[in-house]
Amino acid sequence: MQTITSNDGTTIAYDQTGSGPTVILVGGALSDRSAAGQIAALLAPHFTVVSYDRRGRGDSGDTVPYAVEREIEDIGALIRAVGGSASLYGMSSGAVLCLRAAAHGLPVTRLALYEPPLIVDDTRPAVPADYVSHLGELAASGRRDEAVEYFLTNAAEVPAAMVAQMRQTPMWPGMAAIAHTLAYDGAIMGDAMSGSPEPLKQFATVTIPTLVMDGGASAEWMHHGVAALAAVLPQSERRTFAGQTHAVDPNLLVPALIEFFSA
Repeated sequence: MQTITSNDGTTIAYDQTGSGPTVILVGGALSDRSAAGQIAALLAPHFTVVSYDRRGRGDSGDTVPYAVEREIEDIGALIRAVGGSASLYGMSSGAVLCLRAAAHGLPVTRLALYEPPLIVDDTRPAVPADYVSHLGELAASGRRDEAVEYFLTNAAEVPAAMVAQMRQTPMWPGMAAIAHTLAYDGAIMGDAMSGSPEPLKQFATVTIPTLVMDGGASAEWMHHGVAALAAVLPQSERRTFAGQTHAVDPNLLVPALIEFFSA
């Protein structure tokens, strides 16, 4: 593990492996850098791979008040630490953070995005209008389990019965430990889960090559969001992995990443 200090003094922990052009892995909600371990290992023979704990998670620090701009600065600090430019791979809400980082003007050379959770039509309900503030209130009052459940049922569309089962598994305490960061992911998504494609137009300024991916077995609304994003981005390429869901198999994903980041 290595660390860097972001602009606001927050310590950001990261792992670096491999050699060659740099690829930074940006995780989604309820994940730390360990979630990218298999992807990092498969990419490392081809690239310098950086996986990091987003602020508030794992070995990274956190500084209040939160702002999406601080997470963009975290990526900027990582890029400076590893050579001055990088490609980004983002998963789920981490994909939208990658888009925001590129739109902000960071020296990002290529973007690969897997299933940004964009709600662009009425295929599924939009998240509640007070989604982010309610998540913040639950975590601030110590109701971390409720915050995780609220995210899973309202954003991830996990059936309540399945959530009840998940609460009994060994992975639950780890998710509850970083439940306060769910509001961070909600802020990153902004109004992109509102049921309208209009918010995606802000990303039309991202002109670097971008690979937008989804799983063939994922929900219909996810396909619609990915298609809408690909249509907005000037240099986009769309790829669907047959039979895959939001939990994509790294052995299928990584060859596509290697091909794209090597182009």
